[in-house]
Amino acid sequence: MKAILDLVDRQPRDHGRVLIGIAGPPGSGKSTMAEAVTAALNARGRAADAAALVPMDGFHLDNEELDRRNLRAVKGAPETFDVAGFKALVRRLRDDGREIRYPLFSRAKDRTLPEAGVLSPDRRIVIVEGNYLLFGGGDWAGLAPLFDATVMLAPPMEVLKSRLVARWIEHGLSPEDALARASRNDLENARRVLEQSVEADLILTGH
Repeated sequence: MKAILDLVDRQPRDHGRVLIGIAGPPGSGKSTMAEAVTAALNARGRAADAAALVPMDGFHLDNEELDRRNLRAVKGAPETFDVAGFKALVRRLRDDGREIRYPLFSRAKDRTLPEAGVLSPDRRIVIVEGNYLLFGGGDWAGLAPLFDATVMLAPPMEVLKSRLVARWIEHGLSPEDALARASRNDLENARRVLEQSVEADLILTGH
């Protein structure tokens, strides 16, 4: 985490909010890392370091829309997100000094929660986390330059596989079903993230 905090501290603070993108494949630990970085910045107790976390997951397309597009089976793939909506939010994060509301994703309900997230005007640093922040394909191209600095968490595929299988077991699947579920979608998305993302300013492979 120290390397990420050092990266944040190197960014100029004279142009609106500082936006830091933390990307990584499913199972890389990006959400946990983003939460830890945000907490560490806020723990400094300085107004200039007041931070907030904004996840990408709120821009999942709803299941009804995925069904219309015949994409429900690959939910979580790059083409199953509202990329245009997410890009518009990222652009607002830097310069809009008003309260900003944005969607969150409920895993328990398997749907987005419109305007459930709130970014208050006093937050000077925004940590954005998600799988495809650096993805170079399709409508995702051009997103990476919107951030002041970017981080990629890139553990080996065998580590990701173990974590993803364990995640589905925690959700109640048998080990066999968990392996099938992870192999069918999660691991394919992980490969796409690792192989098709542009290079980050900081790459961490040991998380």
